[in-house]
Amino acid sequence: MPNYEPDFRLDGYEAVNDRVADQFWMHIGIEQSDMTLLAEHHSDDAEHSFYVMHNRAVTWGIPGEPQLVALHLKRDPAARTFQFDHAQLPLPSMAQSWLIARGCPEERILLPDGMGTAPANDATRALEKRLRSDGDHFALLTSYTYDDEPIQTTVMLRAIDEKAALPFRVLLEEVDTTAWTHTLREGAFPTFDAVTQWWEAHWRGDKPQLPTASPATRAAAVPGLPALPAPPRGPSR
Repeated sequence: MPNYEPDFRLDGYEAVNDRVADQFWMHIGIEQSDMTLLAEHHSDDAEHSFYVMHNRAVTWGIPGEPQLVALHLKRDPAARTFQFDHAQLPLPSMAQSWLIARGCPEERILLPDGMGTAPANDATRALEKRLRSDGDHFALLTSYTYDDEPIQTTVMLRAIDEKAALPFRVLLEEVDTTAWTHTLREGAFPTFDAVTQWWEAHWRGDKPQLPTASPATRAAAVPGLPALPAPPRGPSR
């Protein structure tokens, strides 16, 4: 069987200091054997590596936590040392966006055919492309990954631009395990109360409609906004 465990290409390298070594072990190394490599890119000079990975170990922890890891490794080949940045994100397009914002070419970090589910329609492909290319317009507030049937991931975002007319967004990815495809839709909300009401109704099973988002508006996930009151989580497994 193919080996999809990531190779971080760190033979002969050491972390730049003890703090980085401890952080790398705690966030990446300790769960490396549980990670499935989805996409990777390495710069020609060997100084940078970019990874999108699925971490199976997340399913043992808090229900609903993001299961994807975006990792940017930065090496100093002369000193034989490395540093890293990483993020846990709920959707592949968001992990790709995070890496693209750090210098990874978009076309080099796309998931190969057969790796994960395929987009079910052109609208899903277009939204994922927009999310990959616009990594600095919306901040991730919360998400919930439900990996039992029906498999779905729900993401709540907030616009960084405080003047945005519809500053709150929901991304809803639903997986068809028979066709092994997924759809991704986006909804737009004017207030935190409105998006929270939708979130609560969705996880009660009411199946509320997603308010249509303007095609001209762009969304992706980056850190940096002050914390808001915690929105409700999804159901316990």
